[in-house]
Amino acid sequence: MTLQLQRVTKKYKDFTAVDDLNFTIEKGEIFGLIGQNGAGKTTTFRMILDLQETTAGTITWSGQPVNAINRDILGYLPEERGIFPTMKVEEQLYFFGELRGMKKAALKKEIDFWIQRFELEEKRKDKAETLSKGNQQKVQLIASFIHKPAFLILDEPFSGLDPVNKDLLKDAILLLKEQGTTILFSSHQMDNVEELCDHLCLLKRGVSLFSGSLLDLKKQYGKTKLAVRTDWSTTQLLTLEGVKDVRVEKEQTVLTLADESFAQSIFEQLSNGKYIEKFSLDYLSLDEIFKDKVGGHIVEV
Repeated sequence: MTLQLQRVTKKYKDFTAVDDLNFTIEKGEIFGLIGQNGAGKTTTFRMILDLQETTAGTITWSGQPVNAINRDILGYLPEERGIFPTMKVEEQLYFFGELRGMKKAALKKEIDFWIQRFELEEKRKDKAETLSKGNQQKVQLIASFIHKPAFLILDEPFSGLDPVNKDLLKDAILLLKEQGTTILFSSHQMDNVEELCDHLCLLKRGVSLFSGSLLDLKKQYGKTKLAVRTDWSTTQLLTLEGVKDVRVEKEQTVLTLADESFAQSIFEQLSNGKYIEKFSLDYLSLDEIFKDKVGGHIVEV
């Protein structure tokens, strides 16, 4: 069971929101769709969910057009949050589960499990309007997958969550993956994408700049991020051949290299045959690559 987008385009009169988009998500995979606000992520989600028509192209699930599949195999957490304020937490989850065709007996097991997992046990009889924003979000998250969908879309699921609840959500996403759920999500927090995603698609103004594995994206840049601990000053480091940029961070200095091939000569000069406390060459982070791809000027490819 795979999701496949082939040459998908969405136009609103003279404005193109999504332009010739192609990607495939395999069963049980976590796939990240990233881009700035207005890049076309939510429009893409809505076309996949058949809430908006495509202008051109095809979207299929297991070879079937998405407008022909059983809607109960889908789960969706929209960016615009919304639950029933006067309905109790437990009642809401039963309501959304039964709406998706689940029986009350089967739902009870799922509701008990996820309420405990998201640390909402003491809130299950409370009305949603009395909950904190973070707890309201957890309720809506559970509602999006309480019916055990085969394919789940999460639009900015980490937005507004504190670090503890972010970790709870990450664990939940990984558990759903283990259970075979195919997951597509967007996030402006690149560390979450980097930690969770098998593959990703990077959008800019509706156009895909990259689609594939995170490692393949990083390999486009090479290992050009060099972290060192040294007595050399920033000015001295900038004189080294192959060093494009230097920034001082807490307890280390980070050099951006023109190419990883310069690392050996830099090591020899900094160490001068002696012990060096830290010398670590690595790929750029997804956050650094994202800034470069969508308009920053960190590195050149």
